[in-house]
Amino acid sequence: MKVAAIQMVSGIDRDRNLAAAERLIAEAAATGARLVLLPENFPLMGQREEDKLTIAEADGSGPIQTMLSRAARQHQIWLAAGTYPARGDSATRVRARLSIYSPQGMLTAHYDKLHLFDVQLPDGRESYLESRGIEPGLAVVTARADEAELGCSICYDLRFPELYRQLVTAGATVLLVPAAFTATTGAAHWHTLLRARAIENQCFVIAANQGGSHENGRATYGHSVIYDPWGECLAEAGTGEAVITAELDFASQRELRQRFPVLAHQRIAVQAAPSAVIPDASVSAKTASTKTAAASPNTGAMPASPTHSAPSGDRS
Repeated sequence: MKVAAIQMVSGIDRDRNLAAAERLIAEAAATGARLVLLPENFPLMGQREEDKLTIAEADGSGPIQTMLSRAARQHQIWLAAGTYPARGDSATRVRARLSIYSPQGMLTAHYDKLHLFDVQLPDGRESYLESRGIEPGLAVVTARADEAELGCSICYDLRFPELYRQLVTAGATVLLVPAAFTATTGAAHWHTLLRARAIENQCFVIAANQGGSHENGRATYGHSVIYDPWGECLAEAGTGEAVITAELDFASQRELRQRFPVLAHQRIAVQAAPSAVIPDASVSAKTASTKTAAASPNTGAMPASPTHSAPSGDRS
């Protein structure tokens, strides 16, 4: 299966960002990619977290979702749309949503970011309060795309390995990581964290990052990358707009898991996510499936395993 990760340098104008995303999707599809991943915040890198409210969309309507459905259908691809602001339960905050569209242009799954980036970086010059404009999601999500079982995550989620083990327990073979890693945290941790998630879970990792200097003054790291289950880099971008591609060999992945059965050697219980199809999915179970596990509605913390309690949940 050929896959692509798109790297962008999104700005403060939604329509201009959508035009750039659509152009890059077409470029990725022209290489023969069957699955294409967009980065976090692809429609907007605003001046403030609250700016997301101005372009937030209700389920199934709006220019962002219209473009995504059209592009998937036009190019006959599976399209995993980084994040865009989706309306949730709060009047003052949005959900940071990763949506997956089938080659028929149908929404088959969505995942709302669980872990929010509320941090002050060690140098003291950068701080972020993502929870000011975003409310956390409540579910772990996997979704089928042809022979791939996609495990959904977003940016700061990368620092929480228990999420990825839940995804793999639910059957994930490919981990999606759309991101907007800062230049500072990216230089320090981006490759290390991504490679670790690939190796420990024996999964392919597709990571699509923002990459450059943005109109709002932010600097993001770029270096979108695709890793195989052994931790080998299959493709990597630099900075600026880019499309990277790689072939995923699932037969080799299955052989690795048989010969080096680290997942079967797990001694600490991990609760698997029960199967459920999201209400707005409108394709048959043969072409798409979604699995979810509820989190705490107050903290976004994941369910504890049968024998271990999980700490309360507190990005890149």
